[in-house]
Amino acid sequence: MTTPTGETAAATIGVLALQGDVREHRAALEAAGAAVREVRRTQELAEVDGLVIPGGESTTIHKLAAAFGLLEPLRERVRAGMPAYGSCAGMIMLADKILDPRSGQETIGGIDMIVRRNAFGRQNESFEAPVEVAGVAGGPVEGVFIRAPWVESTGAGVEVLAVHDGHPVAVRQGRLLATAFHPELTGDHRVHRLFAEMVRAPGR
Repeated sequence: MTTPTGETAAATIGVLALQGDVREHRAALEAAGAAVREVRRTQELAEVDGLVIPGGESTTIHKLAAAFGLLEPLRERVRAGMPAYGSCAGMIMLADKILDPRSGQETIGGIDMIVRRNAFGRQNESFEAPVEVAGVAGGPVEGVFIRAPWVESTGAGVEVLAVHDGHPVAVRQGRLLATAFHPELTGDHRVHRLFAEMVRAPGR
């Protein structure tokens, strides 16, 4: 992305603003140097270079995306190579398959993985733990796990970036990134900086 003067333009990263911790992701992305806009409509989706799918309730995000006419445009953009990052519920939304979906629950897909919802326990079993994430320099990030999923299995094209308690909790496939935890809640912007770099970089 370049300006008419030949300078590199800041990436515009959208945050899917249907439900979940939108404000926190927006602040983390801005701290990572990205221009940010909230996405609720297909026209707004068309105007961003990458997209964050926040934590929240994956079933609610699916229902609202369908109601707003965004579900198929989201799938089309991901298939076309748009970078996307999902945290917690966003990881579920980027999975090709959910092991234990709610009735009628669908995903955007894109990452060749199977995820298990609420795998680390319910709300009262939420916890924090340091997580070493490949590609993120400077030591472990603080992983905030809130009704978090984990990855049951991955396809050959998926790179596992982090594991906790024997289960993958951060993965990447091409220009798609997902974490089971919430880096947007910690004040540590390194994961968002990694994603912003993925958006700015040529297709991988």
